[in-house]
Amino acid sequence: MKALTRTRSCGACIDLATQAWVRATGRCVSLSEHPWLEGPVGDVDRIGVEFFERFAQQRGWKVVETGTRGLLECFANLGGVSCDPAQVSPEIPRFYEQTSEYEFEAKSEWSPLFRPFGAALSSIFSKRLQQLNVPLSSLDTERGMVSRIVRLVDRQANLQLTAWVREAVATGHTVFAGSYSHCRVPGFDGQCVRVAFPLPNGYALVIMKPESHPDGSFSVRSEGRRFGDPGFYFFVQAAPGRGWARYVATMKESIHVFEGEGGVLRAEHALSIWGMRFLRLHYRMPRR
Repeated sequence: MKALTRTRSCGACIDLATQAWVRATGRCVSLSEHPWLEGPVGDVDRIGVEFFERFAQQRGWKVVETGTRGLLECFANLGGVSCDPAQVSPEIPRFYEQTSEYEFEAKSEWSPLFRPFGAALSSIFSKRLQQLNVPLSSLDTERGMVSRIVRLVDRQANLQLTAWVREAVATGHTVFAGSYSHCRVPGFDGQCVRVAFPLPNGYALVIMKPESHPDGSFSVRSEGRRFGDPGFYFFVQAAPGRGWARYVATMKESIHVFEGEGGVLRAEHALSIWGMRFLRLHYRMPRR
């Protein structure tokens, strides 16, 4: 019990230190001037599978988990300088628009150099918050994952937010809980995919530019060089509608989606920092 209390205390200190770093090194922004930075602000001490239910209740919205639900309303909206939706294999737009109709399986492959860091992050941060619990081994996901697509609608049934919550059956931990949408950023000519992961008093934001490939596959990449580009951001809220945003240029992420054997969708998800890949995730997404 004492060890658990110390871990939670250490984790809370890390939360405060991270927020202080964002305030000290980021820029003060208004979301009305930078709407592409907007995302759901997390609770103080826990995210978990129930976060979006709490988030909806606070706003008088309704949670919808019936009918066909997708991460994106219209995949064709991603068309632009780097993406031709007509070039993409039809199964890929179907996945993004009808994600609730697919199963989700994952395997992780950590770099040996970064694996101890991943274990420490899980112990101090991820398990406590029930957010970003990246599997440390394939055993964590051997019994599969629960994949939920959650829609939040207002009293007039207008869609306000779409969330994807994934939970490992073997551990019971929330792996990812994030909102999905598309947006335009100043540093890229076209629509990007925006994913926001709620964190205490803020969120981590990943903005990825889409790319179609001649073989029918599709990629999103969070690669940029400066604030306003696609990439990885931290946001700490000061008051509703404003706060501090920090662009983390050293963090890169890419997801390559393609049809595998038997037409089953697969994806390779790579994360790197300072030019070194520290984690690769292998996904398999068969239709239900």
